[in-house]
Amino acid sequence: MKFLNKLERKFGKYTIRNLPAVIIALYTAGYLISLLMPDVLSYCTLEPAYILRGQIWRIVTWLLIPPSGLSIFTIIMLYFYFSLGKILERTWGAFRFNVYIFAGLIFTVLGAFVLYFIYSASQGAPVVGFGPYFSTYYINMSIFLAFALSYPNMEVMLYFLIPIKIKWMGLLYGALLLVDFAQGNWAVRTAIFASLLNFLIFFLSTRNMQRYSPKEVRRRQEFKRNVAKARPKSVSVHRCAVCGRTEKDGDLLEFRFCSKCDGNYEYCQDHLFTHQHIRKNQ
Repeated sequence: MKFLNKLERKFGKYTIRNLPAVIIALYTAGYLISLLMPDVLSYCTLEPAYILRGQIWRIVTWLLIPPSGLSIFTIIMLYFYFSLGKILERTWGAFRFNVYIFAGLIFTVLGAFVLYFIYSASQGAPVVGFGPYFSTYYINMSIFLAFALSYPNMEVMLYFLIPIKIKWMGLLYGALLLVDFAQGNWAVRTAIFASLLNFLIFFLSTRNMQRYSPKEVRRRQEFKRNVAKARPKSVSVHRCAVCGRTEKDGDLLEFRFCSKCDGNYEYCQDHLFTHQHIRKNQ
């Protein structure tokens, strides 16, 4: 996307590296505050009415509000989101990942204020009580959905026990979001829409949507059939430059080219982020 390339050239030096770790650190601080000083968290929520009265720290401190209560389940899920965030950061680059996350945060703040002004205008007085509905829960959800769309066939171990393709989890999460949106009040709906607006904008603006038209889908299917007929069965299309595995070694294998290597080097999902980059001038 040309716009993002221009932004990166101009503001790339301000990129926050290892942003997933920063997010986890904020949650850790939030959990400590909830254990040691639980009353303090009530002064950290994203409450537009109080922000307009001078409590401007709430524009930032709502990031400390944990997505749920502290438990083993929460720890596992946070580690899961952290792992997905790290992979996306390496795949997209730190700057694009920063833009994705901060766009979701900004849209959430704007959504809270829009909802506040609409309700206050309808009631004829400032309305308080929106803060608890706005958290980073749906921001985390946008990270998962972005990963599911980027690596739909990657298999993960759910709770370290159950093997499942990420695309099926993405469909399940999407269905749960639709249920929450349909059954929730307008605060919940605003939080969902605002937090996931970055996901919609990012993928609609960076993906060529023409490739999903029926005509284009039929053309690709026909091309694949013709190529499969013309190619000898012993010939492979993808091969990992590290381990030598091809698509014939497993239906679940994913292959990607590395943009940081000098040359057309392709790697499987096990070595895409762990291989040593090949430099011709070294």
